[in-house]
Amino acid sequence: MEKIKEVASKIGKLGLSWSQKAQAKLDDLTKPQGSLGRLEELAKQIVSIKCDINPKIGKKAIIVMAADHGVVDEGVSAYPKEVTTQMVYNFLSGGAAINVLARHIEADVFVVDIGVAADFKENSSLIQKKIDYGTKNMAKGAAMTKEQAIKSLEAGIEVAKNMIEKGYDILATGDMGIGNTTASSAVASVICKTDVGDVTGLGTGIDKKGLENKINIIKKAISLNNPDACDGIDVLSKVGGFEIGGIAGIILGCAACKVPVVIDGFISGAGALIAYTIAPDSVNYMIPSHSSVERGHKIILDKLGIKALLDFDMRLGEGTGAALGISIVEASVKILNEMATFSRAGVSEKNE
Repeated sequence: MEKIKEVASKIGKLGLSWSQKAQAKLDDLTKPQGSLGRLEELAKQIVSIKCDINPKIGKKAIIVMAADHGVVDEGVSAYPKEVTTQMVYNFLSGGAAINVLARHIEADVFVVDIGVAADFKENSSLIQKKIDYGTKNMAKGAAMTKEQAIKSLEAGIEVAKNMIEKGYDILATGDMGIGNTTASSAVASVICKTDVGDVTGLGTGIDKKGLENKINIIKKAISLNNPDACDGIDVLSKVGGFEIGGIAGIILGCAACKVPVVIDGFISGAGALIAYTIAPDSVNYMIPSHSSVERGHKIILDKLGIKALLDFDMRLGEGTGAALGISIVEASVKILNEMATFSRAGVSEKNE
């Protein structure tokens, strides 16, 4: 717990002076002021995070947190839990959607086994941080112990720190875990203080009857475990997942090291909520890549006070939306660093 407190203490607000410097530079570029909209806002955020008027985005990594969920025993998913293990192998062999998009943006993909119900052989793209072979069934008791929740956060912090030490300029979060939309809906309902039905979607593709069961199971889990909405670690331990804690740890680790973190969809959003309850200023370092089809995601983003860059009707997870988000971050930085100024290009400025 001391590690989490130490990391949280390093997370502060972004410096206004850096935003002002970035704004002045953007206003001197050969375009009407503000004409590139969100790209300009994003460039200012990156400058403020990195405290560098000429920030660079070189090495990029997408961290896919993988874990299983005991609540799958309640029939909340259209797929069996074995798919988590099978998809991890797919990631490691380079055949998943996230691998394709990562190659497209020239990013590295790392899979973190933080709680998959299987063991894997060593692989250069696999990071071993297993806490347990999946969470417990939250419909019958707490998903994990408080100690396990803390371990999941610390694991994410350690992964972020190691990646940054290896020279990665930006990290992105992804997830894999059958049953994790159920846990994420529970986290969102508690922290956003919203009705379970408003934040629970179809996940991997359950039918109407399956959705009703899923909502009822989440309500049962929340009622049984009574998580404290003001205590992110309590919420995580009672109705969360190991990968959700790991994602929260990635966000906290990046924020403490002043490195931007691009968050993916609904599951990453749940992790962002946990990080936010621990260190509210961590939201300044988050870049929300897309708005998921999962109905609870917009509620999460509204709670965090941030707006997604894209709305592509995506709901796959894995970090696929975050990969696209990184490409937009790169575009914003290139605008800032590579566009000519009015004086350099010999272009007349706006008439006063």
